[in-house]
Amino acid sequence: MNAIFRSSSVPAPLALACALLLGGCAVGPDYQRPDAPAAPAFKEAPADSAQWGEWKPAEPQDASARGRWWAIFGDADLDALMSQVQISNQNIKAAEAQYRQAQALLQSARAGYYPTVGASASAGRSSSGTTTTGAARIANSQGASLTASWEPDLWGKVRRQVESSEASAQASEATLASTLLSTQATLAQTYFLLRITDQQRALLERTVADYTRSLQLVRNQYAVGTAQRSDVLQSETQLKSAQAQQIDIQITRAQYEHAIAILIGQAPASFSVAAHDFASRVPRVPAALPSALLERRPDIAAAERQMAASNAQIGVAQAAFYPTLSLSASGGLSAATLARWLALPDRVWSIGPALAGTLFDGGLRSAAKAQAVAAYDQSVAEYRQTVLAAFQEIEDNLAAARLLEQEAVVQDDALRSAREALALVNNRYRAGTAALLDVLTAQTTAYQAEVTALSIYGRQFTASVVLMRALGGGWHVEGGDVARGGQPGAAAPAAPAMNAAEATPAAVPAWTPLSAPAAANLARAPAAPAPAGGRTGTPVQAIAEETPGSTRAR
Repeated sequence: MNAIFRSSSVPAPLALACALLLGGCAVGPDYQRPDAPAAPAFKEAPADSAQWGEWKPAEPQDASARGRWWAIFGDADLDALMSQVQISNQNIKAAEAQYRQAQALLQSARAGYYPTVGASASAGRSSSGTTTTGAARIANSQGASLTASWEPDLWGKVRRQVESSEASAQASEATLASTLLSTQATLAQTYFLLRITDQQRALLERTVADYTRSLQLVRNQYAVGTAQRSDVLQSETQLKSAQAQQIDIQITRAQYEHAIAILIGQAPASFSVAAHDFASRVPRVPAALPSALLERRPDIAAAERQMAASNAQIGVAQAAFYPTLSLSASGGLSAATLARWLALPDRVWSIGPALAGTLFDGGLRSAAKAQAVAAYDQSVAEYRQTVLAAFQEIEDNLAAARLLEQEAVVQDDALRSAREALALVNNRYRAGTAALLDVLTAQTTAYQAEVTALSIYGRQFTASVVLMRALGGGWHVEGGDVARGGQPGAAAPAAPAMNAAEATPAAVPAWTPLSAPAAANLARAPAAPAPAGGRTGTPVQAIAEETPGSTRAR
C-alpha cells in the first residue's frame, strides 16, 4: 500500500473523486491458506494402501451433504432418536444462535460501506432579556434539516472488517455442522453402548438363574452329607458375585439412558429406552477410502475460516495508522414563525470534507497490530493441530477396526474353547471324576469369555462410529458409492476364523450377538458327548437334575 493522502483544502467533489479512486486500496496481508502437515498415506491403512488415492491440496467440502450416515447400521430405534437431535438438542440450538449472531455481525460490518443519513425537526420559544419598555424579548423558531455523512474506505479497513466477519460467519456455520455431527456421533455411541449393556444384563440374568439352581443342588447334597460346607460357600460366593454385577450393570444402563435423554433434549424422567433384541451388525469398512472424505470435516473448515478472519484483522489494525477522511453535508429550513416557515423559510446548508489522524498514541496502534498478528499465528497453530488431530482420529480407529476384528476372532475361539471345556467338566462331574470346584471354575471362565466377547463387540461399534465422524460423516461420497472395496450400507457377513495375515478391517467376528434370533444361548454351553447312560444338556442343567442322594467320587 503506497498511496499517500496529502492534507489540503480541496473542493468537495474533488475530494469525493479522490476517495473513490483510492477506494481500491486495502492495507494488510491478503489471505493465503498455510500449509498443514500431511502424510503420503495412512499408516493404519490396509496393505493395498495404494488404492487410497494420491493426496492433493485440501479443498474444504464441509458443505457437502452427509446424509443419514448412521443408517448403515440398520437400526430403526437409532433412526428415531437421530431425528430428534437436530430439533431438540440444546447444544445445537446454541450453536445455531451463535451462527445467527455471526451473520448479524457480518451485516453490521457491511453497513460501513454506506453513508449515514439523518433527519431532525425542532420548534422552540426563547427569551433573550427585556426591551426598553421592560417587556420580555420573546422569539420563536422552527426548523427542519437533513444530514448525511460518509467515511470513504480509503485504506480498506471496512473491507478487511467485512472479510473478517464473513470468514467468522463461515467458521460459525462450520462449527454448527461440527456440533451436529459430534452430537449425532455421541448419540450413536451411547445408544450402542446401551444395547451392549442390555446384552450383558441379559447374560447376567441367565447366569444368576443358573448359579441359583447350582447352589440349590449343592445345598441339597450338603444336607444329605454328599457335599462339604466349603462347596456351599463357594457356590454362594459365585452367586452373590454375579448378583452384585447384575445390580451394578443397572447403574451403567441408567446412566446411558439418561445421557441419551439429554442428547435429544428431554428430561431423563420422561424418557426411557426399552430393552429388546439387538440385531445390528458392525458395518463393513471399505478397503479404500477417498481422500476427499477428510475435506468434509467441519472442524477443519472452521479452523481454516478462523485463520482467514484473523488474517483480515491484521489489515483492520494496520488501517488505524492512516488518516481518515469524512465527507458530510447538511441542509434545512429555518424560520421564526410557522407561517414564515411555510411561506419563505431561511435555507441553511453546509458541505465539506474533514481529515483526521492520530499523531501520538503511546504505542496503542502498534500494540493492536502486534496482537492481531499474534492472534493469526495462534489460529494457524490451532488449524494445524486440528488437522493433526483429524489424522490421529482416523489412524486410531482404522487401527481399532483392524485389530478389534483380529481380537474378536481370537476371543471367539476362546469362547468356544471355554464352552467346550465347561461341557467336558460337566460330563466329568456327572461321571463322578471331577469336583464341584472344577465346575465352578469352568463356569466362571466361560462367563468371563462371554463378557469379553460382548465388550469387543461394543468397541467395534464405537470404532465404526468414531471413524465415520473422523471422516466427516460416514465414508460415502456425495451422490455415489464409497471408495473401491465395499458397497454403501453393506453389513459385513459373519466371517470364519482367520489368522492375522488374512484379517482386514472389512471382516466382522463370527461371534453372534446375544439377542439375535439365531444366536446360541451363551449361558448354556453345548454339551460334549456324554458317557454311556449319561444325559445330555447344559452343564448347570445336568448338575441341577442330579438327585440329592446321588454320590460323587472325591
